[in-house]
This record gives sequence, C-alpha cells and structure tokens, in this order.
Amino acid sequence: MHSNFNWNIRVYYEDTDAGGIVFYANYLKFFERARTEWLRTTGISQQLLTQTHGVIFVVKSTALDYHAPAQLDDELKVTVVVRRLGRASMQFVQEAWRINGAQAELLATGEIKVGCVGAKTYRPCAIPDEVAMRIKAE
Repeated sequence: MHSNFNWNIRVYYEDTDAGGIVFYANYLKFFERARTEWLRTTGISQQLLTQTHGVIFVVKSTALDYHAPAQLDDELKVTVVVRRLGRASMQFVQEAWRINGAQAELLATGEIKVGCVGAKTYRPCAIPDEVAMRIKAE
C-alpha cells in the first residue's frame, strides 16, 4: 500500500535546543502533524472520527534514525507513506528533508505504528470501514 503525502514546515526557534539544532523529539511532532494533515486531505477529521465512531488513533510504536541536523529557519518537507493498513492499525514510513532550492537533504527517517482504539475504553478496535476505504483510495 502506498499513500505519498508531503507537508512543509519551517523550523522555529522553539524547535531548537541549546546547540541551535532541532531537538530530536521534535521530529516526532513534525511527523505527527504531517499525518494529521494527510488525514485531512483524505477527508478524515480526527475530531469527527471520535464524535461519530467513538474511536481515536494512538501511536503504538516509533523507531527513528537521524541523518543530519535541521537548524533555525530551515524549510523542511515531511513525507507520509502508508506501508501497511491492517484491521485495527496502520504502519507509516516518514521522512524529514531539508529543502534548499532544488536540493534536498534527508534529515530523519521513522517508522510509526498507529492503532485504532475506543475513545472511552482505549482498547483496540477496527478502523471504521469508511475510513479504511478512504485510506485505501489514496
């Protein structure tokens, strides 16, 4: 399964650490935001998902590799690829790239597994059919 999505973000001062580079955990935030924007483009609102289906998506696991540091004012492109869509989970591969004109430099790669759980029980449940169909259509 493939669903390619790109989302650009600028590095702000609040994203950096004392060394002037993006704090390593902020790449998880960038990846989360890109997945949220990807869902929006498929017509899926996480708030409506909870209200209409009583489910939420939660991160089950992450694995990140860092290749080069991003710095203040860098423009980043964050990618989202759905590697696997299961009955109650999705696995993503994501990358963060520094954009500098026509050139791009890979900064970080990640594999993120997201599960679908009941909003009240936090127990695994199936991804609603209409949501799965939208994801498959991407």
